[in-house]
Amino acid sequence: MRDFFCFTSPHMRRSRNFLTEALQEAKSPGDIIIGGLFPIHESVDDNGLCNRFSVARLAQSLMMVRAIEEINQSGELGNITLVYHIVDSCSDITTALRNTLPFIKINDNLNTDREPQLTPPMMAVIGDYYSEISVAVTRQLNLEKIPEISYGSTSGLLSDKTRFPSFLRTVPEDDHHAKAVIEILKDHNWNWVGIVATDGEYDRYAVERLRHHAEHHDICFAYIKFLPEFLVDNNLKDSINEAVKSITENTNVSVIVSFTKPNHMIRHVQRGAQGVNKVWIASDTWSQSVNCLDTTRWNLKDVETVFGITLKSGNTSRFEQFLRNLDKRPDLYKNNSFLSDFLNGTVSGSNTSLDTKITQLINMIYPYAVFSIELAIKAIAETVKDLCINQECDIATLQPEKFRDALKTANFYLDGKKYSFDKNCNLNSGYDIVLWRYNSPNTLDMNNEVGHCDIEGDSMTFIRSEISSLYHRTKKVRSRCSACYPGEWKVRKAGQPVCCYECKKCPVNYYSAHENASLCLACENTTLYSFEGSQNYTKKRIDYLEWDDVYHIVLLASAALGVLLTLVVAVIFLARWNTLVVRSSVGPIVILLLLSLPSTFGSVVLFGGQPKDWQCQTRQVLFGLSFTLFVSCILVKSFKIILAFEFDPVTQGILEKLYKPYLIIPLCMAGKVLICTVAYGPMPPVFQQDSKSFVKLLLLKCDENLFPAFGAMLAYIGFLAIFCFILAFKGRKLPECYNESKFITFLC
Repeated sequence: MRDFFCFTSPHMRRSRNFLTEALQEAKSPGDIIIGGLFPIHESVDDNGLCNRFSVARLAQSLMMVRAIEEINQSGELGNITLVYHIVDSCSDITTALRNTLPFIKINDNLNTDREPQLTPPMMAVIGDYYSEISVAVTRQLNLEKIPEISYGSTSGLLSDKTRFPSFLRTVPEDDHHAKAVIEILKDHNWNWVGIVATDGEYDRYAVERLRHHAEHHDICFAYIKFLPEFLVDNNLKDSINEAVKSITENTNVSVIVSFTKPNHMIRHVQRGAQGVNKVWIASDTWSQSVNCLDTTRWNLKDVETVFGITLKSGNTSRFEQFLRNLDKRPDLYKNNSFLSDFLNGTVSGSNTSLDTKITQLINMIYPYAVFSIELAIKAIAETVKDLCINQECDIATLQPEKFRDALKTANFYLDGKKYSFDKNCNLNSGYDIVLWRYNSPNTLDMNNEVGHCDIEGDSMTFIRSEISSLYHRTKKVRSRCSACYPGEWKVRKAGQPVCCYECKKCPVNYYSAHENASLCLACENTTLYSFEGSQNYTKKRIDYLEWDDVYHIVLLASAALGVLLTLVVAVIFLARWNTLVVRSSVGPIVILLLLSLPSTFGSVVLFGGQPKDWQCQTRQVLFGLSFTLFVSCILVKSFKIILAFEFDPVTQGILEKLYKPYLIIPLCMAGKVLICTVAYGPMPPVFQQDSKSFVKLLLLKCDENLFPAFGAMLAYIGFLAIFCFILAFKGRKLPECYNESKFITFLC
């Protein structure tokens, strides 16, 4: 945020005397004048005199000088020479308007029919740094259609080309700055932050844009504190104390976005917030301000971590070399009163050696300013080339309006990369992200780049080599109103910001794998499951009567033993077929009984392994019919025993009429067939995956569909067995020599 940075009151500005100070400037001879407007002094006093000399702003004016000299020395403009005319805005609107008034007068003769003027024309102005000054100056310059190219004014208001048709800039507007802050907050999962800002028009604009973008990413602000713009404001101390109180009392707010002026950070907020262990996200106003932390009195640990968002940085090595050679070029500062006063010790506090002063200038190099100012000069040079090198032109009569229109569409290059202005005359070069660190115990590095924001690609990337040290300092920082852990989900509170919510555990068969989940994810509960509050799902164990299951092995072994014993008995019967015992006991009924047993035992095989439809439809029918045949044969045997030993003639006569073995067995079987047909005909059993009976198991089974019919089938067999038992029970007192009924009773 490049705002108006002036600490004088409105009363002071009204009492200014415009004639109290001779105009300071820097000039060079040539063909086309490029104006320069820099806040070399940071304020004005009660008499309208500029004070508080800024070495950093002087260095920025020299960046313009070096860039113009480089263009001239390269010969790319042929015989045309660019020249500079630099004045001081003193960080004050009135002073800036007064000092740029000569820029308009230079071009007076261009609009007359008189002979061409002797002085070179003014085609463009570089500056100013602060948005409020640029707003006023570009309106004044627009009277002559002179374009102003700012290297630091980022206010979104200046993108309105209807109101500011002659304003261009080599920096992005503040809306992109707000987006960059949002990207940092998103990357670190910080959604409950505080804002401290200067109460100025453009700082408020930045806060408004930040709030606008935050709404789309569920980022909330615990507090927003505005500090009076002027340091002499009577309410400043109370505002500072209120801001510090909010910072210290909101313990769950660990991140503060600061749009304050450097002097606010120097004198108040930083001092009052010592020891609170916060992460500061600094706007480009103070992110590289070397005076913000006096390392002789304070330590970086006093404010913990400072993220800085800076304008795109440039290569400073060439400019550093230019400054180191200042002592070899006394001609350079003969026509530069700012540089001359600084090097000659006229400026307060500059009574040091020349080498020390040059070192001061080098230490005050802002990489973003090198980049932005050099780009502005490159754009102007390319426009001159388009108008006067690639085609014929008369420099003496070249109109600023034509130059301005050509400048807006120019394509220019810096370090091999192509640049141009967008439709709003902004240059969306992006931002660098810096993280303050110590190079030595007393040397603070504010240019430590850890990432970049690409405006056109709408993305943020961190430098690979810096990620480890960056996240070591920042990833453990939590700044959230509420935090739900994995296994929980957010429940909004009525009347609370979206960042504040309750946390509830995920229900059974739901899970959340991440923190602050908006919803719990449902398990695919056929094959997966999860308990209440689960962070993940678990695959259900598939369960069925497997071949290697102990229970199944025992069952199969028993069935095999049954088949074996049946075969042994059958072999014995066949071997002793002609004996009296066999002939008296064994008949066709026993043969049927022996045949039914292997079928009954064999049906056990169909109950094992992973079920299939044909197994489900076969096993119950096979078991039911074979076992019914077995019980029917036992029933007939019981009937025969009762008949043989019944001594009541009447009862015996009735039993003889009922004893029809070859009719009883078919009738019993017919009943069973009827039940099976009714039970399984319309809806035969099918293979089914049962995921509901057990939480952790996926049960593979046969679905009998009609359980009443299935129950009727089993009840039928039970009825026959009970009837058989009754008959056998009646014959339990038979002679010991014929005790077959006892075994039948036991069997039933």
